Amino acid sequence: MTTTYQSHYQDFLISTDPSLLNLEVIHEFLTRSYWAQGIAVEIVKQSLENSLCFGVYHHQRQVGFARVITDYATFAYLADVFILEECRGQGLSKWLMATLVAHPDLQGLRRWLLATRDAHELYRQYGFADLASPERWMERYFPDIYSTQ
Repeated sequence: MTTTYQSHYQDFLISTDPSLLNLEVIHEFLTRSYWAQGIAVEIVKQSLENSLCFGVYHHQRQVGFARVITDYATFAYLADVFILEECRGQGLSKWLMATLVAHPDLQGLRRWLLATRDAHELYRQYGFADLASPERWMERYFPDIYSTQ
């Protein structure tokens, strides 16, 4: 659906080119995260293949990531957003969010969703808010799925 999209900031690059993604860096971060602890590398690989991925690079080394699961028409789910610890504090997460919400293929969507434990204020800056009608939402949630595979 989409062509490669890029943005530059100082010595950093954001790109949607899947050939630049470093599966090892992404898997290592996710397996230590609170939301995907223990996730298998095969599952990460499959998730990358089926999402619009935004890699953040410093001199060709991957230092950040986000992926959008979308139909490109009505809905998007933002997942797996991170900046490596040693690169935080430079405005990279804000630049990543600004870049991804400005992506031309993600304009005009009716709804975006995400889940976060600790970055609410970051996401609020880009139009995310608490659910307007939480009583309408339901979920199927398997919090221990990665530890049982």
